[in-house]
Amino acid sequence: MNLRDLKYLIAVAETQHFGQAAKRCFISQPTLSAQIKKMETLLGVTLFERTKRQVKITPIGQEILVYARQALAQVDNMVLAAQAQIEPMVGNLSIGSIQTLSPSLLPLILSPLRQAYPKLRLSLKEATTEELLKYLHDYSLDAILLATEEDDSKLDEILLFDEPFWLAHPSDHPIYTKEEITQQDLSELDLLLLSEEHCLSAQVSRVCQQYEKPNLQALNDLRASSLDTIIQLVGAGFGSTLVPALTLQGAWTTDTGVIARELAVDDASRRIRLVYRKGFPRKKSLENLAEIIKSNLPNTVKIL
Repeated sequence: MNLRDLKYLIAVAETQHFGQAAKRCFISQPTLSAQIKKMETLLGVTLFERTKRQVKITPIGQEILVYARQALAQVDNMVLAAQAQIEPMVGNLSIGSIQTLSPSLLPLILSPLRQAYPKLRLSLKEATTEELLKYLHDYSLDAILLATEEDDSKLDEILLFDEPFWLAHPSDHPIYTKEEITQQDLSELDLLLLSEEHCLSAQVSRVCQQYEKPNLQALNDLRASSLDTIIQLVGAGFGSTLVPALTLQGAWTTDTGVIARELAVDDASRRIRLVYRKGFPRKKSLENLAEIIKSNLPNTVKIL
């Protein structure tokens, strides 16, 4: 078994199609199929279930896939470690981000990053926290931008900034006349939340102490998968919500029927981190990325 065979395994697993995997690997489909069969014979297990309609990786194949990615990543790391000593901001860097952060953060940093490091090729992936951690552990991503603290001995982090929450409410809401928005005000609001797979939903609930509120069922039925949808619901008068401060850069803050208000509530914020695997050979690249992020943030957030 060699590194080329591991690349074939990964290609079939990701495309779930021998023909597409063969094209990706620039070989014929019969050759690819023969090499996968050879691997299965060598390992003594079935890696893929094959039917006329689909190719599906088996449970043991999924386990071996993780090792295959790790093996290739370690080989890449040898090259990257050497390159990082010469020029850390050259080549590919794959970063993941939670979906409630990337739309507001990336427009702030992509142009400065390109100007500062034109030889860096940044690839980006949006997903939930759970999905991003999986991608990080299986070496599909180099680092991830999270808003939660992870108790994982295999991971390390660079603290970036604290991002306060602001209240977004309809322009005709009675709370508009209040000079200061307090914890008590928040606990009495009809609050719209994101769907539960987003960590922002739990963070907003914590700030507003909404877990035990008895009349939340109707609003739970309006849970949305994106902040854009929730803000549109707020504008239509269906409730209020909390939004991270960076989203205030968006167009929704003007002429949408939504008012954004600062909060007089302690700890009403989330902490943004750049999380990576311990031993990642291009830590200097991540430190440089972190500095670009910190240098291009608005004054609505607190840089760490």
